[in-house]
Amino acid sequence: MSNQDAALSNLQNLRVAIIGYGSQGRAHALNLRDSAVDVVVGVRAGGPSADKARADGLTVVSPEEAARQGDIVAVLTPDMVQAELYSSVIEPNIKKGALLLFAHGFNVHFGTIKPRADLDVALVAPKGPGALVRREYEQGKGVPSLIAVHQNKSGKARDLALGYCAGIGGTRGGVIDTSFAEETETDLFGEQAVLCGGATELVMMGFETLVEAGYQPEVAYFECLHELKLIVDLLYEGGIARMHQFISDTAQYGDLTRGPRVVNEDTRARMREVLAEIRDGRFAREWVAEHKAGNKRFHELREKDMAHPIEVVGRKLRAQMSWLKTDATA
Repeated sequence: MSNQDAALSNLQNLRVAIIGYGSQGRAHALNLRDSAVDVVVGVRAGGPSADKARADGLTVVSPEEAARQGDIVAVLTPDMVQAELYSSVIEPNIKKGALLLFAHGFNVHFGTIKPRADLDVALVAPKGPGALVRREYEQGKGVPSLIAVHQNKSGKARDLALGYCAGIGGTRGGVIDTSFAEETETDLFGEQAVLCGGATELVMMGFETLVEAGYQPEVAYFECLHELKLIVDLLYEGGIARMHQFISDTAQYGDLTRGPRVVNEDTRARMREVLAEIRDGRFAREWVAEHKAGNKRFHELREKDMAHPIEVVGRKLRAQMSWLKTDATA
């Protein structure tokens, strides 16, 4: 028996209830089903998610019924709806001793969800979007995943989480044991300081610097945004060493001598501030309050980004790139 099969055997005769059918929910449900796991999807009746799940050949019930049926109840809805979903739908219905599973530890770690003491509580967090989780599984591969246990009432919480991870293909890509705190805090930091916040601000400031100096916006777009994919792909495939292997000596020297002048010790100090706000809960409290207030500031900030000149220029240029997907002008 392979390690994959051994892990999957932990789910034998158990029903997994997937609540939510977005990017991750769909991938998890389909991968588990194709791993011969008994799966039911819990979504509101009459909505597009219910129709999509049925079209995918899955059994669809209400979220309340899914919580009642599941030996494992996986909460795969957006962070900001999970606390209300848990208190009003899951907690009154989930069976005693079931495993409550998350793909991100935000609500449990910051205390907006306080799981019942009789439940096992764990997370399985694939390090990639749902479409990639599904695609890699279909190709016989998997996305590396983190697993963590918050409550281990049965003594089998990790085994069940590992079985779930195997069911979605995660054990094929590699599994790292972590904690809810580590997964949540590092995930938020990566998004804010590097992957999303850091990268987009760097791109926009580079674009603005070139345009202010009199260069064409179209050329600035290619140099500061479009070509970023080439570098990211090299980093993804083989780290910094692979990037250096495939860029010119001129680019390497500029990287090594000028990069530290742009992203420097002052940047590190700001990163430490961002991390401190995540770790002490300030960011979580701010985001929860923003959501409760109707997301006015959130929407204003997002619209400001969407109206940036780099987006205006980019939409025109991407419309000419026939090799991109049909939504490239969005």
